[in-house]
Amino acid sequence: MIERDAQGKQWTAETAAVTGLHIRRLRTERGLSLSELARRAGIGKATLSGLETGSRNPTAETLYAIAGQLAVPLAALLSAPDAAPTVEGEAVSATLLEVFRDGAVSTELYRLTIRPGAVQVSPAHAPGVVEYLTVFSGTARVGPVAAPRLVAAGEHACWVSDGPHGYAAVGGVPVEASLLIRHPLTD
Repeated sequence: MIERDAQGKQWTAETAAVTGLHIRRLRTERGLSLSELARRAGIGKATLSGLETGSRNPTAETLYAIAGQLAVPLAALLSAPDAAPTVEGEAVSATLLEVFRDGAVSTELYRLTIRPGAVQVSPAHAPGVVEYLTVFSGTARVGPVAAPRLVAAGEHACWVSDGPHGYAAVGGVPVEASLLIRHPLTD
């Protein structure tokens, strides 16, 4: 799948390079080798190396796996919101709109589209991370993999996302939604 920015453009070489620099900096700050982070995130060492050098475009699943193992919000791996691309996953397209910091909490706001016909399972985030989804159109099945819930247009749901959690469109219609992810900050 091709990653696109907020204007529908492909993920650029500059975006890939900036994301790679952020990943490498965070990895080295934590004293992790390339091999160790790849193992923990469940991705190939060559994939991680390609991301760090900016020669590979990441999927949403890969970025979430890396961010989870580095214990940072996804936004910490991306460019500033005004330059952040839309990240594509198996079933989800997410565009970072804004990042807010309030004391010891960082909040990311995404415009989310959930495509029908596929299920996206995101890996666990750091302890204490909570997601809030508001559906504008369609019906979504979201939340912890063991206990998903249906959320129709005009409704919202929240869940602790420190375990695997999923997103799916129900009924063959795409879901348009906003997603707020709140991360307790450790630094």
